[in-house]
Amino acid sequence: MIDRRTFLRQAMTIGAGTLLTGSTLFKKPRAESSITILYTNDTHARLDPFPKNATQYAGLGGIARRANLVKEIRKREKHVLLFDAGDVFQGTPWFDVYGGEVDLKLMSKMKYDAMAVGNHEFDNGLESFADSASNVDFPILAANYGTRNTPLDGVIRRFIVKELAGIKVGIFGLGIELDGVVDPALYGAVKSRDAIIWAEGMVRSLRQFHNCDIVICLSHLGYRYGDPRRMDDVRLAGMVDGIDLIIGGHTHTFLDRPDIVANPSGSKTVVTQMGHSGIRLGRIDITLPSYLENGPYGNGFSSDYYTIGPA
Repeated sequence: MIDRRTFLRQAMTIGAGTLLTGSTLFKKPRAESSITILYTNDTHARLDPFPKNATQYAGLGGIARRANLVKEIRKREKHVLLFDAGDVFQGTPWFDVYGGEVDLKLMSKMKYDAMAVGNHEFDNGLESFADSASNVDFPILAANYGTRNTPLDGVIRRFIVKELAGIKVGIFGLGIELDGVVDPALYGAVKSRDAIIWAEGMVRSLRQFHNCDIVICLSHLGYRYGDPRRMDDVRLAGMVDGIDLIIGGHTHTFLDRPDIVANPSGSKTVVTQMGHSGIRLGRIDITLPSYLENGPYGNGFSSDYYTIGPA
Protein backbone atom coordinates (compact mmCIF):
# COMPACT_ATOMS: atom_id res chain seq x y z
CA MET A 1 0.00 0.00 0.00
CA ILE A 2 1.12 3.55 -0.64
CA ASP A 3 2.36 5.41 2.43
CA ARG A 4 0.20 8.19 3.89
CA ARG A 5 2.46 11.14 3.02
CA THR A 6 2.78 10.06 -0.59
CA PHE A 7 -0.96 9.56 -0.80
CA LEU A 8 -1.67 13.05 0.56
CA ARG A 9 0.76 14.63 -1.90
CA GLN A 10 -0.82 12.78 -4.81
CA ALA A 11 -4.35 13.51 -3.60
CA MET A 12 -3.66 17.24 -3.88
CA THR A 13 -3.93 16.84 -7.65
CA ILE A 14 -7.07 14.70 -7.97
CA GLY A 15 -10.12 15.81 -9.92
CA ALA A 16 -12.67 18.58 -9.34
CA GLY A 17 -10.05 20.97 -8.02
CA THR A 18 -9.91 19.25 -4.64
CA LEU A 19 -7.49 20.27 -1.93
CA LEU A 20 -7.16 17.78 0.89
CA THR A 21 -5.63 18.91 4.12
CA GLY A 22 -5.70 17.17 7.46
CA SER A 23 -3.91 16.28 10.63
CA THR A 24 -1.94 13.11 10.11
CA LEU A 25 -2.03 12.18 13.74
CA PHE A 26 -0.67 8.65 13.78
CA LYS A 27 1.11 6.20 11.58
CA LYS A 28 -1.25 4.06 9.55
CA PRO A 29 -1.19 0.35 10.44
CA ARG A 30 0.14 -2.06 7.88
CA ALA A 31 -1.45 -5.51 7.86
CA GLU A 32 -3.63 -7.63 5.64
CA SER A 33 -6.38 -7.77 8.26
CA SER A 34 -6.99 -4.01 8.35
CA ILE A 35 -10.06 -1.93 7.51
CA THR A 36 -10.43 1.76 6.75
CA ILE A 37 -13.49 3.55 8.14
CA LEU A 38 -14.51 6.84 6.50
CA TYR A 39 -17.27 8.98 7.94
CA THR A 40 -19.28 12.19 7.77
CA ASN A 41 -22.10 13.75 9.79
CA ASP A 42 -24.56 16.64 9.59
CA THR A 43 -23.97 17.31 5.90
CA HIS A 44 -27.24 19.28 5.84
CA ALA A 45 -27.90 19.23 2.09
CA ARG A 46 -24.56 20.91 1.39
CA LEU A 47 -24.16 19.40 -2.07
CA ASP A 48 -22.29 22.44 -3.40
CA PRO A 49 -19.26 24.02 -1.72
CA PHE A 50 -19.80 27.05 0.47
CA PRO A 51 -19.78 30.24 -1.64
CA LYS A 52 -16.43 31.92 -2.06
CA ASN A 53 -17.78 35.01 -0.28
CA ALA A 54 -19.19 33.09 2.70
CA THR A 55 -18.26 34.55 6.10
CA GLN A 56 -17.25 31.05 7.28
CA TYR A 57 -15.93 28.02 5.43
CA ALA A 58 -15.64 29.89 2.13
CA GLY A 59 -15.13 27.44 -0.73
CA LEU A 60 -15.10 24.38 1.51
CA GLY A 61 -17.13 21.20 1.14
CA GLY A 62 -19.04 19.89 -1.86
CA ILE A 63 -20.23 16.35 -2.44
CA ALA A 64 -18.39 15.99 -5.77
CA ARG A 65 -15.07 16.65 -4.05
CA ARG A 66 -15.97 14.22 -1.27
CA ALA A 67 -16.87 11.57 -3.84
CA ASN A 68 -13.50 12.03 -5.59
CA LEU A 69 -11.65 11.72 -2.30
CA VAL A 70 -13.51 8.55 -1.32
CA LYS A 71 -12.82 7.11 -4.77
CA GLU A 72 -9.10 7.79 -4.42
CA ILE A 73 -8.95 6.21 -0.97
CA ARG A 74 -10.77 3.11 -2.23
CA LYS A 75 -8.19 2.76 -5.00
CA ARG A 76 -5.44 2.53 -2.40
CA GLU A 77 -7.15 0.65 0.42
CA LYS A 78 -8.73 -2.73 -0.15
CA HIS A 79 -11.26 -2.80 2.71
CA VAL A 80 -13.18 0.47 3.17
CA LEU A 81 -16.39 1.29 5.03
CA LEU A 82 -18.21 4.63 4.56
CA PHE A 83 -20.69 5.91 7.17
CA ASP A 84 -22.78 8.97 8.00
CA ALA A 85 -24.11 9.89 11.45
CA GLY A 86 -27.30 11.66 10.38
CA ASP A 87 -28.82 15.03 9.46
CA VAL A 88 -28.29 14.55 5.77
CA PHE A 89 -31.42 16.69 5.24
CA GLN A 90 -32.09 20.43 5.63
CA GLY A 91 -29.89 23.47 5.19
CA THR A 92 -29.78 24.51 1.52
CA PRO A 93 -32.26 24.97 -1.36
CA TRP A 94 -31.43 21.43 -2.49
CA PHE A 95 -33.52 20.18 0.42
CA ASP A 96 -36.22 22.82 -0.02
CA VAL A 97 -36.79 21.68 -3.61
CA TYR A 98 -36.06 17.94 -3.52
CA GLY A 99 -36.71 17.00 0.11
CA GLY A 100 -33.55 14.93 0.59
CA GLU A 101 -34.06 12.57 -2.33
CA VAL A 102 -31.07 13.90 -4.27
CA ASP A 103 -28.78 13.73 -1.23
CA LEU A 104 -29.60 10.07 -0.59
CA LYS A 105 -29.27 9.13 -4.26
CA LEU A 106 -25.82 10.71 -4.42
CA MET A 107 -24.81 8.92 -1.22
CA SER A 108 -25.95 5.67 -2.84
CA LYS A 109 -23.74 6.41 -5.83
CA MET A 110 -20.83 6.99 -3.42
CA LYS A 111 -21.61 3.55 -1.92
CA TYR A 112 -22.20 4.58 1.66
CA ASP A 113 -22.48 1.49 3.84
CA ALA A 114 -24.94 2.94 6.38
CA MET A 115 -26.25 6.13 7.95
CA ALA A 116 -27.90 7.00 11.26
CA VAL A 117 -31.21 8.81 11.46
CA GLY A 118 -30.86 12.49 12.35
CA ASN A 119 -33.62 14.69 13.70
CA HIS A 120 -33.73 16.74 10.48
CA GLU A 121 -34.62 13.63 8.50
CA PHE A 122 -38.15 14.21 9.90
CA ASP A 123 -38.43 17.82 8.69
CA ASN A 124 -40.90 17.05 5.89
CA GLY A 125 -42.76 14.36 7.82
CA LEU A 126 -42.72 10.58 7.77
CA GLU A 127 -44.15 10.03 4.29
CA SER A 128 -41.55 12.29 2.70
CA PHE A 129 -38.71 10.66 4.65
CA ALA A 130 -39.92 7.20 3.63
CA ASP A 131 -40.29 8.24 -0.01
CA SER A 132 -36.79 9.73 -0.14
CA ALA A 133 -35.34 6.61 1.47
CA SER A 134 -37.23 4.11 -0.67
CA ASN A 135 -34.56 3.83 -3.37
CA VAL A 136 -31.34 4.09 -1.36
CA ASP A 137 -28.75 1.34 -1.66
CA PHE A 138 -27.62 1.45 1.96
CA PRO A 139 -29.36 0.88 5.33
CA ILE A 140 -30.65 3.70 7.54
CA LEU A 141 -30.16 2.81 11.21
CA ALA A 142 -31.78 3.71 14.54
CA ALA A 143 -32.10 0.81 16.97
CA ASN A 144 -33.90 2.91 19.57
CA TYR A 145 -36.69 4.17 17.30
CA GLY A 146 -39.92 2.21 17.29
CA THR A 147 -41.51 2.53 13.83
CA ARG A 148 -44.34 -0.02 13.91
CA ASN A 149 -47.49 1.22 12.14
CA THR A 150 -45.63 4.18 10.62
CA PRO A 151 -44.37 4.82 7.06
CA LEU A 152 -40.84 4.13 8.36
CA ASP A 153 -41.63 0.54 9.31
CA GLY A 154 -39.18 -1.49 7.22
CA VAL A 155 -37.27 1.64 6.21
CA ILE A 156 -35.27 2.07 9.41
CA ARG A 157 -33.21 -0.88 10.61
CA ARG A 158 -31.52 -1.56 13.94
CA PHE A 159 -28.13 -2.88 12.80
CA ILE A 160 -26.10 -4.48 10.05
CA VAL A 161 -23.07 -6.77 10.00
CA LYS A 162 -20.28 -6.39 7.44
CA GLU A 163 -17.33 -8.74 6.95
CA LEU A 164 -14.08 -7.47 5.44
CA ALA A 165 -10.63 -9.06 5.48
CA GLY A 166 -11.91 -11.71 7.86
CA ILE A 167 -13.05 -9.01 10.32
CA LYS A 168 -16.72 -8.99 11.30
CA VAL A 169 -17.99 -5.47 11.97
CA GLY A 170 -21.34 -4.85 13.63
CA ILE A 171 -22.92 -1.43 13.12
CA PHE A 172 -26.00 -0.11 14.90
CA GLY A 173 -27.66 3.30 15.01
CA LEU A 174 -29.00 5.51 17.80
CA GLY A 175 -31.26 8.51 17.30
CA ILE A 176 -31.81 11.49 19.55
CA GLU A 177 -34.87 11.76 21.82
CA LEU A 178 -37.43 13.29 19.45
CA ASP A 179 -39.64 14.93 22.07
CA GLY A 180 -38.61 18.57 22.39
CA VAL A 181 -36.39 18.41 19.31
CA VAL A 182 -38.83 17.58 16.49
CA ASP A 183 -42.43 18.78 16.07
CA PRO A 184 -44.65 15.83 17.15
CA ALA A 185 -46.72 16.30 14.00
CA LEU A 186 -43.61 15.42 11.97
CA TYR A 187 -42.59 12.22 13.74
CA GLY A 188 -46.09 10.97 14.47
CA ALA A 189 -46.16 7.51 16.07
CA VAL A 190 -42.38 6.95 15.94
CA LYS A 191 -41.27 6.19 19.51
CA SER A 192 -37.91 7.18 21.02
CA ARG A 193 -36.67 4.44 23.32
CA ASP A 194 -33.95 4.43 25.95
CA ALA A 195 -30.57 4.74 24.20
CA ILE A 196 -28.61 2.92 26.92
CA ILE A 197 -30.94 -0.08 27.04
CA TRP A 198 -30.95 -0.44 23.27
CA ALA A 199 -27.19 0.07 22.96
CA GLU A 200 -26.57 -2.66 25.52
CA GLY A 201 -28.93 -4.98 23.67
CA MET A 202 -27.26 -4.28 20.34
CA VAL A 203 -23.80 -4.94 21.77
CA ARG A 204 -24.91 -8.27 23.26
CA SER A 205 -26.51 -9.34 19.99
CA LEU A 206 -23.57 -8.28 17.82
CA ARG A 207 -20.91 -9.73 20.12
CA GLN A 208 -22.57 -12.96 21.25
CA PHE A 209 -24.93 -13.93 18.43
CA HIS A 210 -23.23 -12.42 15.38
CA ASN A 211 -19.65 -12.91 16.69
CA CYS A 212 -18.51 -9.44 15.68
CA ASP A 213 -14.86 -8.46 16.23
CA ILE A 214 -15.61 -4.71 16.09
CA VAL A 215 -18.80 -2.90 17.15
CA ILE A 216 -19.55 0.59 15.81
CA CYS A 217 -22.37 2.90 16.87
CA LEU A 218 -23.60 5.56 14.44
CA SER A 219 -25.06 8.06 16.87
CA HIS A 220 -27.09 11.22 16.47
CA LEU A 221 -27.28 11.86 20.22
CA GLY A 222 -24.73 14.68 20.27
CA TYR A 223 -21.12 14.77 21.46
CA ARG A 224 -21.22 16.09 25.04
CA TYR A 225 -23.69 18.34 26.88
CA GLY A 226 -22.45 18.22 30.46
CA ASP A 227 -26.07 17.74 31.54
CA PRO A 228 -26.87 14.46 33.35
CA ARG A 229 -30.45 14.68 32.09
CA ARG A 230 -29.36 14.43 28.47
CA MET A 231 -27.76 11.40 26.86
CA ASP A 232 -24.74 12.08 24.67
CA ASP A 233 -21.94 10.12 23.05
CA VAL A 234 -19.43 10.58 25.87
CA ARG A 235 -21.96 9.44 28.49
CA LEU A 236 -22.98 6.52 26.28
CA ALA A 237 -19.35 5.45 25.94
CA GLY A 238 -18.85 5.65 29.69
CA MET A 239 -21.97 3.62 30.50
CA VAL A 240 -22.01 0.82 27.90
CA ASP A 241 -19.34 -1.85 27.52
CA GLY A 242 -18.39 -3.34 24.19
CA ILE A 243 -18.62 -0.43 21.73
CA ASP A 244 -15.31 0.10 19.96
CA LEU A 245 -16.21 3.27 18.08
CA ILE A 246 -18.98 5.89 18.30
CA ILE A 247 -19.28 8.02 15.17
CA GLY A 248 -21.43 10.94 16.26
CA GLY A 249 -23.45 13.81 14.95
CA HIS A 250 -25.99 16.50 15.91
CA THR A 251 -23.74 18.93 17.80
CA HIS A 252 -21.58 19.84 14.75
CA THR A 253 -18.42 19.22 16.78
CA PHE A 254 -15.09 19.36 14.95
CA LEU A 255 -12.84 16.88 16.76
CA ASP A 256 -9.27 16.99 15.48
CA ARG A 257 -8.56 13.93 17.57
CA PRO A 258 -11.15 11.43 18.85
CA ASP A 259 -11.88 11.12 22.55
CA ILE A 260 -10.99 7.90 24.36
CA VAL A 261 -13.56 7.07 27.05
CA ALA A 262 -13.27 4.32 29.67
CA ASN A 263 -16.39 2.20 30.13
CA PRO A 264 -17.49 0.20 33.19
CA SER A 265 -15.30 -2.82 32.47
CA GLY A 266 -12.22 -0.63 32.05
CA SER A 267 -12.03 -1.10 28.28
CA LYS A 268 -11.98 1.92 25.97
CA THR A 269 -14.40 3.41 23.45
CA VAL A 270 -13.37 5.89 20.75
CA VAL A 271 -15.76 8.84 20.29
CA THR A 272 -15.45 10.99 17.18
CA GLN A 273 -17.34 13.58 15.12
CA MET A 274 -16.50 15.55 11.97
CA GLY A 275 -18.28 18.90 12.32
CA HIS A 276 -20.87 19.57 9.61
CA SER A 277 -21.62 20.37 5.96
CA GLY A 278 -19.18 17.89 4.46
CA ILE A 279 -16.25 20.15 5.30
CA ARG A 280 -14.32 17.19 6.65
CA LEU A 281 -14.11 13.48 5.94
CA GLY A 282 -13.00 11.45 8.95
CA ARG A 283 -10.81 8.39 8.72
CA ILE A 284 -9.98 5.59 11.15
CA ASP A 285 -7.87 2.52 10.38
CA ILE A 286 -8.17 -0.62 12.51
CA THR A 287 -5.93 -3.69 12.27
CA LEU A 288 -6.60 -7.04 13.91
CA PRO A 289 -5.25 -8.67 16.01
CA SER A 290 -3.11 -5.69 17.07
CA TYR A 291 -6.13 -3.54 17.93
CA LEU A 292 -7.58 -6.21 20.23
CA GLU A 293 -4.24 -6.59 21.98
CA ASN A 294 -3.39 -2.90 22.39
CA GLY A 295 -6.66 -0.95 22.09
CA PRO A 296 -7.10 2.59 20.72
CA TYR A 297 -3.89 4.34 19.73
CA GLY A 298 -1.87 1.19 19.92
CA ASN A 299 -0.18 -0.01 16.75
CA GLY A 300 -3.49 -1.43 15.46
CA PHE A 301 -5.35 1.89 15.40
CA SER A 302 -4.89 5.21 13.66
CA SER A 303 -7.01 8.31 13.18
CA ASP A 304 -6.98 11.09 10.60
CA TYR A 305 -9.23 13.55 8.78
CA TYR A 306 -9.29 15.45 5.50
CA THR A 307 -10.59 18.99 5.01
CA ILE A 308 -12.13 19.36 1.57
CA GLY A 309 -11.63 22.68 -0.19
CA PRO A 310 -10.62 24.40 -3.42
CA ALA A 311 -7.15 24.00 -4.91
